[in-house]
Amino acid sequence: MARATTRAWQRMLSGRRLDILDPSPLDVELSDIAHGLARVARWNGQTQGDYPFSVAQHSVLVMEIHRALNPECTPHSSLYALLHDAPEYVMGDLISPFKAAIGGNYKDIEHRLLGAVHVRFSLPAHPPATLVKQIKAADREAAFFEAVNLAGFDRDEARRLFGEPTLPAFDFDQFERLIRPWPTREAHDRFVAAFEALSAGA
Repeated sequence: MARATTRAWQRMLSGRRLDILDPSPLDVELSDIAHGLARVARWNGQTQGDYPFSVAQHSVLVMEIHRALNPECTPHSSLYALLHDAPEYVMGDLISPFKAAIGGNYKDIEHRLLGAVHVRFSLPAHPPATLVKQIKAADREAAFFEAVNLAGFDRDEARRLFGEPTLPAFDFDQFERLIRPWPTREAHDRFVAAFEALSAGA
């Protein structure tokens, strides 16, 4: 990708200067990811509750759904699931229709950032295709649950857009805790705790 003539980096609270177009794993810090994702709202903030439903909380939800759907998964694969939206700490969370309308190099930049995040935490830049498919399935199920519980969708509409979930909410351990929007500090801390537990297991 050609280098931009204007500034293409962001100063992070850790002090790192992350080049958005050519990110180095050395400039990726967990504290910056957790801080950013806990403050980025899913669904453009159009959700019920006293707090926005953050990308950090969504990431924990996807990780838990992935584990429930794939009991044999390893801590490494769960870590990929937890980090699946990590680029949004830099790029924000654009809703799918907006991403489609933008087109261009959006996905390339997103994949480059995600690869740098993976390498920073000792994961191969690109997970196996089978794992990518599993995480995408968990992501769709999370979107269904968020849509009907938080974002005002009826079940038929959510089913058309995201598919029928294979994991009923009433069979999902601690579902109510995971779908209730967390305050920013709690979302940050739970994301970090999940990361640290998975890293220790790996």
